[in-house]
Amino acid sequence: MRPGATASRGGAGSRAAGEERALTSVAAGDRFEGEEPTDTPRLWHVTLSVSGKEAPLPEVRRALEQLAHDHPFLLTSRYAVDHAEIRYWEEARDLHDAAAVALRLWGEHRQTAGLPPWEIVGLEVIDRATYHQRIAEGYGPPPASPVGVHPF
Repeated sequence: MRPGATASRGGAGSRAAGEERALTSVAAGDRFEGEEPTDTPRLWHVTLSVSGKEAPLPEVRRALEQLAHDHPFLLTSRYAVDHAEIRYWEEARDLHDAAAVALRLWGEHRQTAGLPPWEIVGLEVIDRATYHQRIAEGYGPPPASPVGVHPF
């Protein structure tokens, strides 16, 4: 959009040409007036994707099995020589907390589980209702069965 232009959803702009719009932000965990407290933990379905230089397949499998052993919340892992996907349920107050834990998972357990030095290339965090809605509509990931560590 060019400077000074206004945009609106389904109607004419509400600002005069050249008028600046004040931007506001909402901190993680902030609530709007009248919202119910959301301090109760909820379940979030997490899919973490990692990739990097090729590593021997048996070593990747062993490392993911060790991670699953150390952290039994992991539902399933799929892997290849240069990438892997980890799916699990996380209990957290909100999406921000669940995502923060997920983004730390690979790095914090790289040494203890012997994980390859791959980088996180994808993260999806969805609430339980969205996960089940996707499954019911037939376009979500298949339920995590069989549980465990499997090749792609």
